[in-house]
Amino acid sequence: PGGSFLLVARCLKRATFLKVLLLLLMIERFTRENYQALCAQVAKRDTELKGILKQYGPPPFWVRPNRLETLVLTILEQQVSLASAYAAYKRLKERVGNIAPEAILALSDEDLRGCYFSRQKIGYVRGLAMALSEGRISLKRYHYLPDEEVRGGLKQLKGIGDWTVDIYLLHALRRTDIFPLGDLALVNSIREVKGLAPAVTKEEVLALAEPWRPYRSMATLLLWHSYIQRRGIRLEH
Repeated sequence: PGGSFLLVARCLKRATFLKVLLLLLMIERFTRENYQALCAQVAKRDTELKGILKQYGPPPFWVRPNRLETLVLTILEQQVSLASAYAAYKRLKERVGNIAPEAILALSDEDLRGCYFSRQKIGYVRGLAMALSEGRISLKRYHYLPDEEVRGGLKQLKGIGDWTVDIYLLHALRRTDIFPLGDLALVNSIREVKGLAPAVTKEEVLALAEPWRPYRSMATLLLWHSYIQRRGIRLEH
């Protein structure tokens, strides 16, 4: 009986290992090595994307670390300018150094207000830090999970919706087929390069993006690149 139990345990471990390995093989990421090639590949499918690449070159390698600080910054970027979000993030960084769950939880609401956090975002960031501290979510584990499992886990937290998850999946986990439809700059860039009416629907935008699969992340980065270049925006991070 003891030998049978050990055999079953080994088989289960092997099955778990094979499942994880299969998931890793199914998940496609962009890297420094394949980034420009993937941008060029998706641009070949679309005249306007090809024009962006020709006019401005490939977009910068816009990535962020898979750590709490990235989700904190992304929450701060919700519905405000990138500059004001980064000012709050920078102030927090100056206050605590390493943005870790315990550092966030040690701060009072007054401390966070002093870092330019709104009342709502204090609650969102504190809830995120608590979930990480209690082990209810694991950013390291998300590296190995499919997009929709990551989305389902993060959206259980107050203040984290599809846009925040999309930005995390794209910038931190570097998934290749993310299309953050809730991003205003992305939608405005599509309107500009495609010559669309202001009243274009989400369904129409999604239909336009369909040929860019499975590299909608690269199309998104090209469109952001165009938006930034047209306006002469200077990013601080």
